[in-house]
Amino acid sequence: MKERYPTKKIFVGDVAVGGDAPISIQSMTFSETSDVDATVEQINRLHFAGADMVRVAVPDMESAKALKDIKERISLPLIADIHFNYRLALEASKWVDCIRFNPGNIGEKGRIREIVKACRERDIPIRIGVNGGSLEREFENRYGATAEGMVASAEYNIKFLEDLDFTDIKVSLKASDVDRTVDAYRMLRERNSYPFHLGVTEAGTLFHATIKSSIGLGSLLLDGIGDTMRVSITGELEDEIKVAKAILKDSGRVKEGVNIISCPTCGRIEADLVKAVADVEKRIAHIKKPIDVSIMGCAVNAIGEAKHADVAIAFGKGSGLVMVRGEVVAKLAEEDLVDRFVAEVENFVNV
Repeated sequence: MKERYPTKKIFVGDVAVGGDAPISIQSMTFSETSDVDATVEQINRLHFAGADMVRVAVPDMESAKALKDIKERISLPLIADIHFNYRLALEASKWVDCIRFNPGNIGEKGRIREIVKACRERDIPIRIGVNGGSLEREFENRYGATAEGMVASAEYNIKFLEDLDFTDIKVSLKASDVDRTVDAYRMLRERNSYPFHLGVTEAGTLFHATIKSSIGLGSLLLDGIGDTMRVSITGELEDEIKVAKAILKDSGRVKEGVNIISCPTCGRIEADLVKAVADVEKRIAHIKKPIDVSIMGCAVNAIGEAKHADVAIAFGKGSGLVMVRGEVVAKLAEEDLVDRFVAEVENFVNV
């Protein structure tokens, strides 16, 4: 795994993005933003799920004006998502911690100047959100809907903001397919030092979005690319945060929580491994301290894998071993193994 690229540190509210800051997770509400109660309820759900910041759609002036009440009732940094109408950004900038807009659908550059002026006056950053499906006409005509076109759009708009002496910028380069998304981020990464917001847009339902985001975002994170991220899922808000946390953990970018190592099902298994793993996963889900646990179902894999885990079960026929750091601490009947294993895990993380 490569070291993270050094990037400029900016602040979205009180959350640092870039530099040496942890990679932050964000999501987006699906309520009508003008419905303040519903939007606050969804933001609070995201807060308790572990989101670091939240974005809301601002499709009309009623929604833009509702941001004042929303901001007063939440604790997460608030990002306004603007399309087409720059006046919505001007109103939203009074209340939010960041403005996100797609240069391809804002239009005339004088309007972007007005957004920049408002953000500078209120000391809030701008996210340049390039979307592969809505490039400015000049870039789409020249490059087509390609990674090269996305990068050209991003660079043009970065320079436009820089020429206005505005550098509190983060950048996203999202497409609905993994390869174009990854290519665009990799292509742009070495050309500037602004923090990147990662995401595969319009990724689909939980299953498909998990696969696409794991491949795309995981590849970039392993390359050292990424400062904040969203997993886009057509589904429950909490699932976006859960999957994002798993990608960060399994890519090695976050050292937190339980890493479960368990056998695939095969004909050598000598215990009800599916039930045992499900039971263990439920009972130790609250643990935040990094720990590797192994639950192995036969002698072929058990001892070799178990000895490298912090705490392990090595099932045999009707009985098995509980091991801590490779040392056997108990040999028990199968029905007693999980209870002892969970006790050893709790003891390990509390020492």
